[in-house]
Order: sequence, then structure tokens, then C-alpha cells
Amino acid sequence: MISKPVVYGLLGLLAGSAITSGSIIYSANAQPKPSLTSPPCANNTMSQQMRGRQEMDAHFIEMMIPHHQDAVEMADLALQKAKHPEIKKLAAAIKADQTKEIEQMKAWYKQWYGTDVPANSMNGMGMGMHHGRGQGFMHSGMMAMNMNLESLKNATDFDKEFIRQMVPHHQIAVMMSQMAFNRATHSQIRDLAQAIIKSQTAEIQQMQQWYQAWS
Repeated sequence: MISKPVVYGLLGLLAGSAITSGSIIYSANAQPKPSLTSPPCANNTMSQQMRGRQEMDAHFIEMMIPHHQDAVEMADLALQKAKHPEIKKLAAAIKADQTKEIEQMKAWYKQWYGTDVPANSMNGMGMGMHHGRGQGFMHSGMMAMNMNLESLKNATDFDKEFIRQMVPHHQIAVMMSQMAFNRATHSQIRDLAQAIIKSQTAEIQQMQQWYQAWS
């Protein structure tokens, strides 16, 4: 199961973008309304808000790609080791869907920002921290994830351990997607976030039902 530092780190970065945007809005509301003679201030505030929303889009991609890659790695293990056909079928769907979404997010990032997704998010060193901030803390979280993957490989009851790890993993993706759906600039990100919320919420419910039935 994913360690709390990873959860807090992922949500903290997204929340940070939201707080920055919220602070800008609060500041704008707290000041007197600009007169017709002072449009530059209003324009500057609007541009700051837009930059904050655009950063949300970039952060979402930088964090969701390695998050998806973890799920694909877990799905590969399930295709090899799961005993229940239901788990194998779910793993195949997770691998297909999230691999496709990874490639789509890479293409969007290249199109919108003129560069590939930063290596520090793609290789797990920093779990998507923008410009390398907080790499040590988030790298510790990735080490915990690697240890959990090892425990999954060696689990006595692989199928139940897979569910124990994949459910919270999906829950993090849903929380990240809810934030992105509310704050992203690009409609493509909002559409992807909505699709993730729908599909992974359904998968969480299905896995929870299986866990109860197999206990």
C-alpha cells in the first residue's frame, strides 16, 4: 500500500497550485475594484490566474504519468501471478487504458509546452515534482512503493494483496483527477480527469466487492 508521504506529497503539490490560484483571487477581491483608468492591474491579475491554471495542467501530467506507470507495473505482475480470472481481466484493462493515457499525456505536454515531460517525473525521482523541488522527500516515497512492489511479488495471497495496493492507488488518482477537473485550463485534461474518475471509481468498487467475497 502506498505510504502516507507519497499521498501527501502528490496532493500537496496539486493543492499548492490551487492555494496559489486561490490567494490570487482573494487578493483581487480584497482590494478596491479597479477604476476604468487602471486596466493594467486587472490584466496582470488575470494573467497570474491563467498562469496558475496552466501550471495545474503541467503538474497533473507530470504526476499522473509516473502514477500510471506504477499501475501498469502492478498490472504486469497480476497478468503473471493472479489466480482469479477477474484480476487478470482487470489488470489487462488497466494496462491497456493507462498505457494509452500515458502516451496521450506525453503528446499533449510536447504540444503545449514545447518539450518532453521532465525526466525527474518520468523516472520516479521526485514523483512529478516540478523543476526538481522536494526530490529527496518524494524519492523516499518511491522507495516505499518499490518495497511494496516487492511485497506484491512475494505475497502469499497475490490477488488480495493486489487489491490492497491497487485500491488506494486508484483513490489517489481519483483525488488528483477531481482537482484537475475543477481547475485545469485545457479541455483535454478535464475530459481525461473525468474519464479517470469514472473508470477508476468503478474499478475500486469492483475490487472491494471481490475482496469481501474472497475473504
